Amino acid sequence: MEDTIQSILNKIKELEGQLQQEIETRQEKFYYHIKRKRVYFEAQVREQHRLLMKTVYRYLHDARIMSVVTAPVIYSLFIPAVFMDMMVSAYQTICFPVYGVPRVKRSDYIVIDRHYLRYLNGIEKLNCMYCGYFNGLIAYVREVAARTEQHWCPIKHARKVKDLHNRYKFFLDYGDGNTYREHIEKVRRDFSDLE
Repeated sequence: MEDTIQSILNKIKELEGQLQQEIETRQEKFYYHIKRKRVYFEAQVREQHRLLMKTVYRYLHDARIMSVVTAPVIYSLFIPAVFMDMMVSAYQTICFPVYGVPRVKRSDYIVIDRHYLRYLNGIEKLNCMYCGYFNGLIAYVREVAARTEQHWCPIKHARKVKDLHNRYKFFLDYGDGNTYREHIEKVRRDFSDLE
């Protein structure tokens, strides 16, 4: 049974590699490259993007009224998000060395780069920066939580989980008390796949 799970995990890793390769191929198609986390487009593409930009006035004129009305609700989450970011960062800085858990690199998850797109106006860029931050933050927090769960309670659930985090595959089977007692210390300390 363990061989079957490992075989599936190997296939997933291979598919992830193919996906990354396809993403890199598209970089060439859209004439951009990345240097030191900054995105650079060729001059002709930058000019084409500039021509595609919708002015702020036109953007607001075309927007649905309820989108404009609900925008403050969306942006009100920024303050608690920043607070969560600070607290989770402090938590892992203080606790992970004590547990022997490798720290999560925040910049691997929070990526803000859509503001380099010249076909976006100021409002669209701000929206994209917010979404990049917020969704990246959620992914970062999830990874910190996943590593914490692996240390404290690496047991799979009995019920089906809709969206599994990437540490879950290393967890012990639900109901297998013998394996839990025999392997809990190994599982809670094994982060060798992150190296």
